[in-house]
Amino acid sequence: MLSFEKVKNAGLKKEATLKIQNLSNQNPIMIDYKFRPNPFFTGDITSVLLARLHYPESTWGEQISLYAHLIDGKIQFEAVDFYGNDYILYPSSSWEPLQMEDMIYLIEGMQLNQDTHEGAMDLVLDGIPEVESHFYPQLKKYFEEKRKSFGLD
Repeated sequence: MLSFEKVKNAGLKKEATLKIQNLSNQNPIMIDYKFRPNPFFTGDITSVLLARLHYPESTWGEQISLYAHLIDGKIQFEAVDFYGNDYILYPSSSWEPLQMEDMIYLIEGMQLNQDTHEGAMDLVLDGIPEVESHFYPQLKKYFEEKRKSFGLD
């Protein structure tokens, strides 16, 4: 990160140094990318809704729900939409809850499985999703900021 002192010492114009100082004084949104939620499963619960995604720019305003299922001690991830499409997720499973950065990667890397697409509704996920999550509350802010940076909100 460029500090005010480095810019000042580099001999840049006073105007430029003031702009950089103002930017560095702003309070950026801090996302804890290493955040890992508490275990998803308690008692007899073996399936939970991790996040709900809404794509307002898509043709039909698609919604996708991301679930975690506990199977033989391992967490399996699943994406479910209204049309019954099959999605490729990476990672598709984990021994422990994902860190925030891995959850973002899972959402942003999600793909429609073209091999099993027969008969299902053609789906085009346009734009950046709006995201809600009880387990990863910062996902909402992360995707809100990303949408704003692309002029979607």
